This record gives sequence, C-alpha cells and structure tokens, in this order.
Amino acid sequence: MKKQLSLIVITAILLVIAVLIEKGLIFNIHFSIFNLLLLYLVPYLLIGHDTLKEALEGLMHGDIFNEHFLMSIATIGALCIGFLPGAETEFPEAVFVMLFFQVGELFEGYAEGKSRDSIAHLMDIRPDVAHLEETGRQGDRELQDISPEAVEVGSIIVIRPGEKVPLDGIIIEGSTSLNTIALTGESLPREISVGDEVISGCVNLSGVIRVRTTKAFGESTVSKILSLVENAGENKSKSEAFITRFARIYTPIVVFAAVALAIIPTLFGGALATWLYRALMFLVVSCPCALVISVPLTFFGGIGGASRKGILIKGASYMDVLAKLHTVVFDKTGTLTHGQFAVTAVHPEACNEHQLLHLAAHLEHYSTHPIGAALRDAFPEEATDGCEVSEVEEVAGHGIRARVGGKTVCVGNTKMMDAVGANWHDCHHVGTIIHVAIDGQYAGHIVINDKIKDDSAEAIRQLDALGIAKTVMLTGDRQEVGEKVAEQLGLSEYHAELLPADKVSHVERLLGEKPANSYLAFVGDGINDAPVLARADVGIAMGGLGSDAAIEAADIVLMDDKPSKIALAVSIARRTILIAQQNVGVAIGIKVAVLILATLGIATMWLAVFADVGVTVLAVLNAMRALRTTA
Repeated sequence: MKKQLSLIVITAILLVIAVLIEKGLIFNIHFSIFNLLLLYLVPYLLIGHDTLKEALEGLMHGDIFNEHFLMSIATIGALCIGFLPGAETEFPEAVFVMLFFQVGELFEGYAEGKSRDSIAHLMDIRPDVAHLEETGRQGDRELQDISPEAVEVGSIIVIRPGEKVPLDGIIIEGSTSLNTIALTGESLPREISVGDEVISGCVNLSGVIRVRTTKAFGESTVSKILSLVENAGENKSKSEAFITRFARIYTPIVVFAAVALAIIPTLFGGALATWLYRALMFLVVSCPCALVISVPLTFFGGIGGASRKGILIKGASYMDVLAKLHTVVFDKTGTLTHGQFAVTAVHPEACNEHQLLHLAAHLEHYSTHPIGAALRDAFPEEATDGCEVSEVEEVAGHGIRARVGGKTVCVGNTKMMDAVGANWHDCHHVGTIIHVAIDGQYAGHIVINDKIKDDSAEAIRQLDALGIAKTVMLTGDRQEVGEKVAEQLGLSEYHAELLPADKVSHVERLLGEKPANSYLAFVGDGINDAPVLARADVGIAMGGLGSDAAIEAADIVLMDDKPSKIALAVSIARRTILIAQQNVGVAIGIKVAVLILATLGIATMWLAVFADVGVTVLAVLNAMRALRTTA
C-alpha cells in the first residue's frame, strides 16, 4: 500500500506538471500532439501499467469483461480520440481516469486490510512451540521445544506465563488465569487450576502449569477454529452470488452497448469523435467495480466484526438466514442452563442452613452421583472441618446413612425418610429434593437443580425486541422442570420429556408453520443435538470453549456459551445486509443517472470518473462500517 500510495502521489505531480506545460504556464514551448501524448504517457504508464497488465492477462485467459479491461479500453480510447479530425485531446482525462481508478484500488486494499485485521486476531492464536516434558537420564524433568504438530496425545507439556496454549489438555499441576479474548471476545480472565481443561489458543497470564494433552494438534480447538475462519468465504451470501451473476451478464452488455453508441449515431451523420467520446464515458461509468468489490467486502467485514465478539460464522450465506429469523429453538441443558447440578435452595427445619449443608456434604462425600458433587461444591469446608463420619451405608434407591458426631444422619429421597419415620414434606421449588433426617427427626431438605445462565432471560428479551416471532425450548428434562424454565425466561412455548427424534419432529413442525422467506435457528450444545442442528435452517452451537461437536456440526459457533450473543449475531447480520443493500442501491442509481447523461452528451469524463471510481470509494468506505459491532 505504501508503494501504491507513492505511485499515486508521483503520478498526480507529473499530471499537474504535464497540464501546466500543455497550457504554456511553464516551459513556454509549443508541443505537437505526438509530443503531448508522450508527455502524458509517462504518468499514464507509471500509474496504469498494472491495470494494463491485468487486462492483457484477462484477454489471454478468456476473462475479457472485467474492470481492468473496461478501464484500459476507456483510457486508451481517450488517449487516441484526439487524433480524430475535429476532436479535442483528452490526454489529462485519460491519465486522471487511471489515477482515480488506482485511488479506488487503494481504498479497496485498505478496507480489505482492515477486514482481514479483524479476523487476523484469530490467526494470532496459532501457537509457535510446545515445551514437551521428558524424563532425563538422571530421572529429572527436561523440556524439549518442538512443534505442536509433533506432540502426541497424553504427553505432558509446560506452559509458562505469557505463552499461548499450544494444545487442548487437562491441568495436572499449577494454577493460573487464561486470557480467552481471541476465542470468546471477553476480556475477563478465566481462573483455572488442577483438573480444569485448557484449550489451545488462549494465553497463559500468570502461573506455570503442567498440562496432559487430550488432543492432537490437528484436532485441537485452535486448528478447528482457524480452519473455520479460513473457509468462511466459501459459502457466498445470496447478495454476493447475485452480484457475481449480475456482473457476468451486465459487463458484456454494456461493452456492446458502448460499441453501438459509438457506431450507430455515426451511420446517421453523427460526428465520430463526439460519439466515441460518449461511448468511452459510457464504458467508464458502467464498470461494476462498486458492486463487485463492496458487496463481498461488506459481508467479509460483517464476519470479521462478529468474530471479534466471539461469534464464528462459517460463511456469508448464514448472514442472509440470520437477518430473516422467524423462530429460534433452544435446547435447555447446556444452552439456556449451565448443564451442571447446583444447590438452588436450602430449607432447614431442625437446624440452620450451615448445619444442614454440613451434614449432607459429609455423607455425599462417599457418593459418586452428580448430586453428591453439587452438595460438596456448596459446602467446600467439608474436607477440612475435621468432622468424623463412620458406619457409612449406601441404601440402594434410597440414599446414604452414616454416624456423624455420634448421631445417625440419613440423606436421601422420600423413601429413605419413610424408612426412618421422619415426617418429611414436599417443596414448592422445582428440582431434585434431597431430604435430611437426624436420629429419625426430619431436619429439612435441599433443592438441587440445573442453574439457568445469567444472561438467558436477557437473550430472550433481546430476541423479542428484534421481532423474532417465536422462542421455543425443547428439552428431555421433566415436564415441571421445563415449565419452570420456560416461565422464568418468558419463552413462547416449550416441550419437555423429549427424545432426540422428538426434537427433530418438533423442528419439522415449526419449519412448516413459519412464513415463506423466513428462517428457523436451532441453538444447542452441539454434542447430542447434531440431528436438530443439521435439520434447522441455521444451527447455532455453544462452543463450550472447545466442544468439537459444536464446531463441526453448527453453522455458527458462540465461543463463550452466552445465549445473548444470538441477538448480537442477528443484529450484525441485519446491519451487514442493510449496508450491502445501500451500496447496491446507491451504485446502480448513480450509474444509471450518469449513463443517461453521458448518452445525451451532458456528462463529462470527470463526472464519469466520479460515477465509477468515486462511487466505488464511497461504497468501500460504507462497507467498512460492517466491521464495527454495536455491542
């Protein structure tokens, strides 16, 4: 771009000098028309040699009707028109057309660079090296720096502060915080320690960690995301496909129309120089640069802007679908909820909340059930409070009985309470109820449930505000759980206790109910919802910070698992489509107006240049707005 800018500046200076010489304002010398041509050929060839070369290569490869061909024919014609009897020289116009065309190319290159920069932050996540841990001859640990591609699954790697995580794996030693902004768009660091998963592409911020790799580099998150972004341009939007087809038909038509404009009027006595000049203007104006460049650039910018927010869109075609969504269907577990059991309510009766959680956590220490893990997480002091637990007995289908502090404690379901004679009662909260009894006396109960994500309700509100007609939840969970979640989030409808095949059936029904030329999106975790993701018009997956199935199966991946990003994706898509439509409307409108003026002899070559390159510059600048996101 620096070289191109230098050529533009030098050419502009040489053009001004040539005009001043021609007008006799400097070097008061009379130049013949041939000498003037040579004078103007210097800046013309300096700025136009690349365009002329592209036009020649297009002719040799059968790609005749492109913008380089049109510019070359129009400018060469302008250089030659002065040799016709009674015609004025158009040497300055010819150089200026080529000069301004290169200015347009400069703006296009700058805009493309900005668009690529918006996606390039994803390319920066590619790791350069992995520190592979090996056992030395003396039994000590040695580090060997190798390419991440050469690290085998199950190997131990060491990641130091400031380094990129080269491979997906599990932390076996150390703790740190991770910068995940390149993947999720979120600047808040993620705290991790032993047992937590790390994914490639993040940046280690603070501590040294040892990681056991769980995937080869080719299967790691960073590789899949890079592949996704690099191939995003393959799926063209309807607008892009239309413009491509339009240009292939439109360009030959206007070339032949220009030829007809130059020849036919002369058959009826028109001046050849006059109508040839108008035909050249016709060629300059009709060049489809503004459309061919700005529309794909707009979609490329939209995809880049979305990626900066952690929304990975696999192609511009999905922008069209997002912009016209009518129905959004959600899975529940892992999508609207966290997909993990947690304590949502504690209702003590014969003790306080702390004591109730204390007793339940101690007994559930001996359980491998996910509910046991939820209770232990709710009372982390259980492992260090020194309380003795003995005579532990797990009663199948009932719960656990043990001696804690000299008392018999039972933790389980209503059957366990009936067996020990405890006078239990039900709870108005929806979820799994864990009852506790001490020496046969009912002590209270704890409610375990899958917690709704913090921004799920906001996601539904935002979609409603965007005019999405239906928000539907499909879940395999119990009816009362589905009803409670749907009520809390304000969903249009819900269906519970569904098998995967039932979800597909409901999506088929919803597809049949939506209006024509509107679309349905399904949002899931990408693991057990692959059939529905594939059946929907667009599949949106929670990336899960490394869910292979999500990245593989979906058309759009939300890398930070936030449902609210769906509304942002819709807004970005609609804004991108609007910008593309603006560019098409303005470009065609101005071109048609100037084409009419050129045919009537009212327009000048300068106006023709504006109608082509000027409109292209305006369209490119407008397309760059797609890079900016509104949230």
